[in-house]
Amino acid sequence: MPFSLFGNNRDKAARQPAHPVKQTVVMIPIAQIIPNRFQPRQRFDATAITELAQTIQEHGLLQPIVLREYEPEHYEIIAGERRFRAVSSLKWETVPAIVEKMNDDETASIALIENLQREELTAIEEAHAYQQLMTLNQLTQSQLAQGIGKSQGFVANKLRLLKLAEPVRTAILNRDISERHGRALLALSTDQQEAMLQTIVTDHLTVKETEALIAKGHQQPKRRRKVTKHSVSGDTRVAVNTIRQSVKMVTDAGMTLTTKEEETADGYRIIIDIPKES
Repeated sequence: MPFSLFGNNRDKAARQPAHPVKQTVVMIPIAQIIPNRFQPRQRFDATAITELAQTIQEHGLLQPIVLREYEPEHYEIIAGERRFRAVSSLKWETVPAIVEKMNDDETASIALIENLQREELTAIEEAHAYQQLMTLNQLTQSQLAQGIGKSQGFVANKLRLLKLAEPVRTAILNRDISERHGRALLALSTDQQEAMLQTIVTDHLTVKETEALIAKGHQQPKRRRKVTKHSVSGDTRVAVNTIRQSVKMVTDAGMTLTTKEEETADGYRIIIDIPKES
């Protein structure tokens, strides 16, 4: 089975013959087969599996599944888990298969890449697959991106989704919200993400509406000028009232006075303008 790939797999691929060798199809008991432990797909559409089973029942299994023998007479799926689930639902006892010789790392890489080439994976499943490929093959983001024909930014954006709160990741897995919703939520704390997730689902917010709501919540409130009021002692109040009464007596007598009062940090200021000529 051709695979390109990374790390030691490059050397193995280079040793493959120029002309592919016809692979032998054998019948393997279904009871001896287990799913791939590195399968990135975390959700299988039950309706799609049922439809596939009906097609297989009518037309047969046109493409064998690919296995590896990890123990004597015990096999692990490399490619074809949906077909395996479909024929299992039909109660088949054996299934046509091609058995490859691969170690754990090669098996994992093939399973991950085989699924990445399909478009049914959610963004979270895709991100997990990238992370596993990087770990298994000791790759940087740049090396992985080059190996799968994507930009480094594309890979980085997928991997960032794994930093989301668990309920948000689950919502993307279940397709309750989109990948773009998830990227918008990265600007929030974990608690804020969960609260915003409820709002998105309940109010059916679009990505644009979500981004606007998050931006609005992040605006810095305008600072209001703090007015400090200083306490005034009883003696000060008596003095101020006495001055006011004196001013009133003068103005009642017919003289025009102009007064200005202001409170300062250290006291109370009263300014009285008295005209030179009345």
